[in-house]
Amino acid sequence: MKFLGVQLSQYFRIGDARRNLGMLLRYLAFMTLVTFAFAAAFHVLMEHEGQEHSWITGLYWTLTVMTTLGFGDITFKSDLGRLFSILVMMTGNVLLLMVLPFALIRFFLAPWLETQMRFRAPRGVTDEVREHVIVCRWDEVAASLGPKLDAFKIPWVVLEPDPTKAALLHGDGVPVVTGDPEARATYAAVGAARARAIVANLDDPANTNITLTIREESATVPILAMANRNESIDLLELAGATTVLPLGRELGEQLARRAASRFGAVFHLGEVDDLMVVEIAVHGTSLVGKTLRELDLRRRTGVTVVGAWERGRLLPAAADLVPEVNGVLVAAGPPKSVEALETLLDAEDGTLGNEGGSAVIVIGGGRVGLAAATALMREGCAVTVVEHEREAAERLEREGITVVAGNAAERRVLDDAGLARASAVIVTTNDDAMNVYLSIYLRRLQPTIRIAARVTHEKNQEALWRAGADFVASQSSLGKEALFAALEHRALVFLGEGVDFFHVPVAAHLVGQTLGACGVGARTGLQVVAIRRDGHTETSPGPGSVLSTGDELLVVGTSTQRTAFAREFEAKPS
Repeated sequence: MKFLGVQLSQYFRIGDARRNLGMLLRYLAFMTLVTFAFAAAFHVLMEHEGQEHSWITGLYWTLTVMTTLGFGDITFKSDLGRLFSILVMMTGNVLLLMVLPFALIRFFLAPWLETQMRFRAPRGVTDEVREHVIVCRWDEVAASLGPKLDAFKIPWVVLEPDPTKAALLHGDGVPVVTGDPEARATYAAVGAARARAIVANLDDPANTNITLTIREESATVPILAMANRNESIDLLELAGATTVLPLGRELGEQLARRAASRFGAVFHLGEVDDLMVVEIAVHGTSLVGKTLRELDLRRRTGVTVVGAWERGRLLPAAADLVPEVNGVLVAAGPPKSVEALETLLDAEDGTLGNEGGSAVIVIGGGRVGLAAATALMREGCAVTVVEHEREAAERLEREGITVVAGNAAERRVLDDAGLARASAVIVTTNDDAMNVYLSIYLRRLQPTIRIAARVTHEKNQEALWRAGADFVASQSSLGKEALFAALEHRALVFLGEGVDFFHVPVAAHLVGQTLGACGVGARTGLQVVAIRRDGHTETSPGPGSVLSTGDELLVVGTSTQRTAFAREFEAKPS
């Protein structure tokens, strides 16, 4: 009863609930008035027929007829009385059987259920929750980041201003707290002062306001703010953001990096520990048609091939793996080993000195397309942007970018953009269906061209791979990796959708065994890149490398494979 009283007080505190209840009461009053009016008319007509009944009997007859029960114990004899009975019955059908249930549901039951749902939404976290990540909005980035935080046992919580939506998320198992993300009291309720970081992932003005609000609650908590416009980066930093992530620009640069320059080049993706991570496009090089055993890059250069991209899947670096003609190898090694790799490719294929002849087409001149074109031009590539909106095309021309105005789905427009001499195409529209269509079209026109495509919704990734794209990236996946890298205070290394580097400790029961005997790759799919031991990193470990106490493995793979490693190795008793 005490809980019901709290719910009722919450219900009547809502302005809409009070208005709805007032309308319901007015309808009930109108229906009561109609009922008594029919009861009075009943007496008049009964007296006209010479029958006498009490007022209780009149009310009884009216209700039995209006509700269509019709016991038949009291009836009219005249046609006028029977016509009146028909009127009462029809009115009762409308008022009691049709309008009344609708009014009860619309003005009482639905608001009551909504109030109960609002009451279920959590309002804060307990004092025991510490070193957690607070996400200011539930979106695709948060939906991607959450499972990765769970995999690393990092607590997190999402803010949702609408209590009803918060209750639905709570029912789906999302750790959510309802509250205004621009109110200081909300951050006090979610323990912002003891959080590991706060992710401001709304629009730029809201993120600026959120950052200022958080700084009132805590001057030291790290704030990871997303920026849609480059002009907002300085404003967010001035407001107090620790790290600003311009995801649109970063996505464009990632697409440019995968499509740029020329085939056979070694593309630098970043650094992990003491290792440089690179990709090698094998088309047109001596790598085509050979197994990894025949290439023997570890012995010849010192780099370790950790996998090969084939239509969105990172295949394990098995000795008998033959990369596709348009495939890409992922490798890691010390800087000197990467230099040796570049020297080897240049000596065998002469691929590292012809950057100037590269031509790339960018389809779509929006925020992502502009960032991709700008990054390509910095690398000395000849860039042509295809844009169908006249105003956007004129804006790009003012930036000094070559533009072809028109629809990229038309062959004439692609010919004008120089498709015949282009080495790669970057598809950046925010319409996934159009990106799939264009990827199929481009692959048919130029079977060997390299296609890098943007995807808005991660569920459409497979469709883009099947359409012929060589590289696919979404802002949500990139945002997840960028945020996680910021949480770990390291540089972003974006391998692709769902693939990342992980540090995993060597369990006690594995000490003394060799990598080959453990079978990490065979049993989990993870590829061991290096072993961290006593502050040093052993690169390119072989199957005979013996694991010691305190070792830490640097592995590459998906979060699912990381979970499989935890199940296979970390959960075993020592």
